[in-house]
Amino acid sequence: MELRTPTPLQSEHQALYAEITAAAKLEGRTGKAARLVARLLQRHFALEDEFVFPPLGLLPALAQGTIESEMAAAVVMANRLHDELPNLLAVQRVIVAALEELMVVAEEEGHAELVGFAENMMLHEEMERDVSYPTAILIGKYLQLRLKTQEERA
Repeated sequence: MELRTPTPLQSEHQALYAEITAAAKLEGRTGKAARLVARLLQRHFALEDEFVFPPLGLLPALAQGTIESEMAAAVVMANRLHDELPNLLAVQRVIVAALEELMVVAEEEGHAELVGFAENMMLHEEMERDVSYPTAILIGKYLQLRLKTQEERA
């Protein structure tokens, strides 16, 4: 079973990144603030696609009770997430600060749509922090227990 980022999460990241890269083409302080956010998100999203979101792709199979030895890769990813969580959360705080700056300059320069984008992006980061990250870690812990139990029975 291949570990893959769920399509809705992948699509959401693509849409968010497309929106911020379009804003990065603006002139003035808004464009400069958007370019910073775009650089931060590019690396952040790449890390999430590398080891945060693929375990989430197993949720439908796990909900059906399917446990396969190939799922062990999710344990490795979840352990990495657990170890790197303080760094990911620190990066999120930097992203939120950059989004707050974007909101201020976008408001001043008349780009109200970017204020809404920044607000939505902050909610996105909060959802990842409070839902996606803990869920991915729990998937790893669950699989570790279940795979160990299967090995003991074999």
